[in-house]
Amino acid sequence: MTKAFVFGKFLPFHKGHEAMIRYANSISDQVSVLICKSDTEEISALIRKHWIEGACADLPALTVLTYEYRERDLPNTSVAARPVSRLWAKVFKRLLPDAQVLVTSEPYGEMVAEFMNIRHVAFDSARMLFPVSASRINADRISNWHFLPETVKPFYAIKVVILGTESTGKTTLTQRLARHYGCSYVLEAARHIIADSNHFEINDLYRVVDRHTHDIEKACCGDHALVIIDTNVLITESYAEFAFGEKLKVDDTVSRVNQASLYLYLNNDVSYYQDGTRLSKEDRDRLDSSHRLVLTRYGILPAEISGNWEERFRDAVRRIDVLLKKYFHEI
Repeated sequence: MTKAFVFGKFLPFHKGHEAMIRYANSISDQVSVLICKSDTEEISALIRKHWIEGACADLPALTVLTYEYRERDLPNTSVAARPVSRLWAKVFKRLLPDAQVLVTSEPYGEMVAEFMNIRHVAFDSARMLFPVSASRINADRISNWHFLPETVKPFYAIKVVILGTESTGKTTLTQRLARHYGCSYVLEAARHIIADSNHFEINDLYRVVDRHTHDIEKACCGDHALVIIDTNVLITESYAEFAFGEKLKVDDTVSRVNQASLYLYLNNDVSYYQDGTRLSKEDRDRLDSSHRLVLTRYGILPAEISGNWEERFRDAVRRIDVLLKKYFHEI
């Protein structure tokens, strides 16, 4: 029985990593993937383990392991130097004593395997099959988005949430921004569940939260890193407090999915349009105050968007462009 292993930081895990793991699986009977997480890295080893296990769920002979270490004790695994390879070879030999094959796409792979006295098999060292690396993705998340597996995309999606009360143009702006950037978008789930803002039950709001959260998760797996989202769970909570004097009980997963990189709040300084299903203008304006109180309570300070429809669009684009620029410079 041949036992192979693959190791790395997987920050992030990408399709090149996945292909290497699948190749290791094809040449062995058992494959171990070792995630090496240093004490200076914020993304947990468990999150990375979830990425890999999700993307490779069809490989029954795969085992994903984690190893957490302090950088003052061990150097970075990606350094191609014999002293570094010798140190890590000792660690790997202790953690994986039965390993017979090491599969890597890096120059240090041969050295590590030599010190472990096992065979090294190189995979796509020239990056011809998958011209990508974790550092390239971190430097330009948008251009390299297609190299991320669906299990990883939701973690790295750039979410922009459009907030505001009724009749402030959230839906129109959401769709227009999505067309402008060629990205995915999520419309307010309540429009499909609550026909009239004056008549609904608290359970309807929980249904809204579930549907909206599901829609966000799905959109984050799309073909673009940017996702424009109409409304989020805090606005639904504001409705609950406004209509029933109750706070919604949502779990941490829902809260995480609804978090965004940028929040844009549409002021209610435009003409109010009553379509027969909306609150009265007076209640709409009271609800606006409720929204702002809830957002403040959760530490959300959105950017204010005012003016006519064209001014709102231009201001939103300006702010989103500023946000996107930083994703071309993260290392």
